[in-house]
Amino acid sequence: MHEWRPVRYPPGPLRSLNWVVYHSGKESEDSHSPQQTNTTQHQGNPASGLPLKPLSCKTTLTEVQFGPMKLIKDPLQVLLVFAKEDSQSNGFCWACEKANFRCSMTRTPESALECFLEKQHDLVIIDHRHSRHFDAEALCRSIRAVHSSENTVIVAVVKRPDREEASVMPLINAGFNRRYVENANMMACYNELLQLEHGEVRAQFKLRAGNAIFTALEQSQEAIEITSEDQVIQYVNPAYESIMGYQQGELIGKEIKEVPKSEKNKPDLLETINSCIRKGKEWQGIYYAKKKNGDSIQQNVKITPVIGQGGKIRHYVSINRPLNDNNKNDKTSERVQAESQTDIQSTKHKDRRKGSLDVRSTTSRGSDGSSQRRHSSMARIHSMTIEAPITKVINIINAAQESSPMPVAEALDRVLEILRTTELYSPQLGTKDEDPHTNDLVGGLMTDGLRRLSGNEYIFSTKQPHHIPSNLITPLSLNDIPPRIAQTMENEESWDFDIFNLEAATLKRPLTYLGLKIFSQFGVCEFLNCPEATLRSWLQVIEANYHSSNSYHNSSHAADVLHATAYFLCKERVKQSLDPIDEVAALIAATVHDVDHPGRTNSFLCNAGSELAILYNDTAVLESHHAALAFQITTRDDKCNIFKNIERNEYRTLRQAVIDMVLATEMTKHFEHVNKFVNSINKPLAALEENGGNCDEESVKNILTSPENRILVKRMLIKCADISNPCRPQELCIEWAGRISEEYFAQTDEEKRQGLPVVMPVFDRNTCSIPKSQISFIDYFITDMFDAWDAFADLPNLMQHLDNNFKYWKGLDDRKLHSLRPPSE
Repeated sequence: MHEWRPVRYPPGPLRSLNWVVYHSGKESEDSHSPQQTNTTQHQGNPASGLPLKPLSCKTTLTEVQFGPMKLIKDPLQVLLVFAKEDSQSNGFCWACEKANFRCSMTRTPESALECFLEKQHDLVIIDHRHSRHFDAEALCRSIRAVHSSENTVIVAVVKRPDREEASVMPLINAGFNRRYVENANMMACYNELLQLEHGEVRAQFKLRAGNAIFTALEQSQEAIEITSEDQVIQYVNPAYESIMGYQQGELIGKEIKEVPKSEKNKPDLLETINSCIRKGKEWQGIYYAKKKNGDSIQQNVKITPVIGQGGKIRHYVSINRPLNDNNKNDKTSERVQAESQTDIQSTKHKDRRKGSLDVRSTTSRGSDGSSQRRHSSMARIHSMTIEAPITKVINIINAAQESSPMPVAEALDRVLEILRTTELYSPQLGTKDEDPHTNDLVGGLMTDGLRRLSGNEYIFSTKQPHHIPSNLITPLSLNDIPPRIAQTMENEESWDFDIFNLEAATLKRPLTYLGLKIFSQFGVCEFLNCPEATLRSWLQVIEANYHSSNSYHNSSHAADVLHATAYFLCKERVKQSLDPIDEVAALIAATVHDVDHPGRTNSFLCNAGSELAILYNDTAVLESHHAALAFQITTRDDKCNIFKNIERNEYRTLRQAVIDMVLATEMTKHFEHVNKFVNSINKPLAALEENGGNCDEESVKNILTSPENRILVKRMLIKCADISNPCRPQELCIEWAGRISEEYFAQTDEEKRQGLPVVMPVFDRNTCSIPKSQISFIDYFITDMFDAWDAFADLPNLMQHLDNNFKYWKGLDDRKLHSLRPPSE
């Protein structure tokens, strides 16, 4: 839904054109004040300086018919991007004036992008004739990267060819809709604008209005199904999913005849329906549909053929309503039902994780029908001065509601309710009885506890000093590593590297030894300009502050995450995206990401009223502590201060990157990080690949190396490294599953002893099914995230391990076994 604002011309002398030139990236606003010398106002003919015949400056609204919808359109907003004023730019200025369009002129790509983000022009005309001034195609791609440019028409002004006609494909690939061969004749410019207005611009305006229709479909409480003329399913709305029990991805692309039918219908009913609708007639009646679970449901069905191009039937729209729906005429009841229906949808799906994101629809891994599923994607929203992006979105929707039909306005009410929640990225779960393992995992990993203090608070003192044990003070040398330890690290570049062998060989000190080798391979000492002895001391003090008493969150886990991080950093796409400072930050973040972990979850600490929870206001408690402590123990002693020799600004950049990555391991933002990665990186890359197979290297580079996307890559990298256990070889996966289960069992035991709320009741050592807990963890957190990461970094071996491990746990669960291994083992 887009906002259209009437053009308000300032009072005073007649101004047939009100346009603005942007200088040095800043807009010079039109004003009556003569003091604003950097504003260029044109009255009369901007090309000749002669006064024009006065045109009415009254805003003219145009009515556009879009099916049964009557759309009201303001005069066009046009953005002209010309590095220098010449007859061609003046010709378009005059044409805009004559057509009564609102026009902005910019001179640089930066000011053009800034102007577009503010005004959201309908038409952008870019000078493509002089590459020495700016790269017109790069500017076009930058505008296209903004989500709101989807319905903007962009025109390239090109030189008149000397000899052979050049191909327009480079322009199309850059995002231009059409080209205009230079012609400064004013009537030629005027005619071009008129053709654009009544052609591409009007078509895009109608497509924009289609968003409102889809919003209404998505919010409708009636089950709606749209099929092609060959009766291939092309769309079902959420109400259909909820009523029938299917997910959209299970139906899209299937023929109607492939969907199971109820036996309760009369044998010839389907033939009667098809005979009617194929003649272009509407059919309405009672029909039994078969739900996914096999139950039959009686519905009042209306099937309408849609006549399209060539006067032929192009679609069939089926509207299905269960017969017990008696509230259709009650507006208030209808609204309440629509809201409750949305809630039901999020709880009834068998595979709840799909309610948040279907990553496979954006990658080549999902070439089946699920790729057609419509997803709510993250838009790139640019803020203005003080107003927050989400506030701007809400204001736009509020304004749109004022002129929208009642059904659309009511649907937008529901949109506003969702936007005003704080958990925009976390999918809603089913009831606790449906999947207690998933609910308990989410409760334990994605919430900050129940905030209930019992009086017997659990104390983790933030004032305890952290020392290097005396037996670790003598630094090791990379050249002095004992042969048995060196031998266990020979294959550390392989994903199948066994960290538990190294743990045994080093007497539970794998982080120091593996860190020395990996940091050496990546040249960390050279980058930080620090001696190897300082790095060795730092690794030792960090490892000393991991708790070896924890079954899972100990230095072996840190070494495992460091190994995964190094492995991912060697992948080609990752190397293309990150700079050396990013690689160093990632290795440091992996090393320290769980330092001083107490073996309890954030929820436990908040419920227990621990000092850490109080210090960090129950928000990202452990992750904040890990990051803060890592820098405290690094910088307080020169012997282990690996940052002491780097320049201040470089240190600040490195520190910020490390903190951001450590905080990204906190699970409450899991779905936010994955969604942003998919929508900002995976989808644009997939779109480039779909446009002809041979990706424009410059476009790929722009996506991979933008500062915002580099942050998303680093977050995704450490998140995947942190919870990569299900993607390890099966024996390693089983060992990690046993360790994390034991840590959760110990937490449940302590919660019961202290009378604290039990955060994850299914993790009771006497009743817990470890296979079920692993299946839930993989389904809810792992599969979508690693599908996205695999699409980016190309990790077929990890995905094969994940598939094997899921089948292993599923096999145990099918046999009703609760243990790590079958009894025979």
